[in-house]
Amino acid sequence: MRFLRRGYLENVDKTVVLFDGVCNLCNSTVQFIIQHDPHGQFQFASQQSEAGQKLLAQHGIPACNALADSVVVIEGSRVWLESDAALHILYRLGGIWSFAYRFRWLPKFFRDSIYRWVARNRYRIFGRREVCMVPTPELRGRFL
Repeated sequence: MRFLRRGYLENVDKTVVLFDGVCNLCNSTVQFIIQHDPHGQFQFASQQSEAGQKLLAQHGIPACNALADSVVVIEGSRVWLESDAALHILYRLGGIWSFAYRFRWLPKFFRDSIYRWVARNRYRIFGRREVCMVPTPELRGRFL
């Protein structure tokens, strides 16, 4: 999906990562993905942005404050949340990062409980920004 300035969404062959735009851990994760994604297969939007809100609504995901505790990955009509989203990102990055996908064998309730603990404590551990990240001109095309 790609958010156009006029406010419409159109299909593109990209994986969209929706993240908490004021979370330092989330912003660092976006920077990590960009650094390890030389083919530009990922696009990004903060959950707080208009594009993020439209994508959440389009996929029937409640846009409440608690959702910001999860990274959301959207690929076509498929949606991944929590640990599934994190593992899918690593899988799509390929190379050595795809080995982390093997953690899928751990029970989802176990993976997600660890994910939720980190998510609940992320501001206390990693800090918080006052405003969402503003991409550099070179990266602006990767953000919706």
